[in-house]
Amino acid sequence: MEVVINGVKTNYLSFGKGKPFLILHGWGSGSDRWIKEAEIISEKGFQVIIPDLPGFGESGKLDRPWRVNDYLKWLEDFTTDLKIQDFYVLGYSFGGAVAAKMAVKYPQRVQKLFLVASAVIRKKTTKKSFSEKIAKFIKLFYFLPFYVFFRKVVYKFIIRKSDYVYTEGVMKETYLNVVSDDVSYKLSFIKVPTVIIWGDKDQSVPISDAHIINEKIKNSKLVIIPDADHLMHKKIPEILAETILNNI
Repeated sequence: MEVVINGVKTNYLSFGKGKPFLILHGWGSGSDRWIKEAEIISEKGFQVIIPDLPGFGESGKLDRPWRVNDYLKWLEDFTTDLKIQDFYVLGYSFGGAVAAKMAVKYPQRVQKLFLVASAVIRKKTTKKSFSEKIAKFIKLFYFLPFYVFFRKVVYKFIIRKSDYVYTEGVMKETYLNVVSDDVSYKLSFIKVPTVIIWGDKDQSVPISDAHIINEKIKNSKLVIIPDADHLMHKKIPEILAETILNNI
């Protein structure tokens, strides 16, 4: 299914009937990565809605770089277009930043917030500073043959775990906007019931972030899944879905 939100085509999947349950996927991903969880959750009386965030999946491309607040505005308009007044929302990785901001701005609409391995803490670290310096350095060699290949090798084996090199067009600046937006200072303003779900083997968003989020959001609940990494939604969808349902 699809709708047009402020000129941007938005593709989304919908499963079941009942209380709306929104799932916001991570960077470079799409709605198809959450089908198994959606099928399981929808069997318990929920209408699970998974949109492809603008710029990803089958949704339309962006005509300019977006910030997290642009995705928040899109989410506001998306739920209005679908006539969804209140809902549960799950934000995974990058999607967690959007979900968290939604919970801050509309506590009367978000019935429960699930932050799953959410990238909401964007602190400047020595590792990040080093990565930025390396990235700037390799740009000096843009004129060389096989520069693109060289850059990808550097990112894969030296910088690692950066989605920047795999983005194109306006998504490059969008990515930089997203990773520079530290949502952690807003977490203490979240008053809706919140469940934080993390894998103890997550190497992309460290489990230390989960504990910080748990401390900042009053009365939130932290659930740690043993031996799970950042891709638990793909590797152990049944366990993740069960964990979500156990904490509804």
